[in-house]
Amino acid sequence: MFDMMGMMGKMKELQEKMQQAQQEMQFVTATGEAGGGLVRATANGQRRVIKLEIDDSLLSDREMLADLVVAAVNKALDEAGDKAKEELKRKTSGLIPNIPGLDLGGFGL
Repeated sequence: MFDMMGMMGKMKELQEKMQQAQQEMQFVTATGEAGGGLVRATANGQRRVIKLEIDDSLLSDREMLADLVVAAVNKALDEAGDKAKEELKRKTSGLIPNIPGLDLGGFGL
């Protein structure tokens, strides 16, 4: 027999864990480099750039600088997003039942 009260309890627990995990994403960081490390961008799990480092040698070439900044930021954001997904999976493992056809992609899982 289906335990509705047990399921509701699990959903409340899942909601609390998800909120806590999402708040902790600000502490998950990843760094992307471009131009052999001449440009480094660091992003957090909330997909925000929190640091940008640019080697002085690039300051005279605006076009190259712009290209390298974009590349480094995109790498950092991609890696931070991947790390955040893994952290959310780890924090919520065992809380979500394996129900065929249940898509939780919108939650980062």
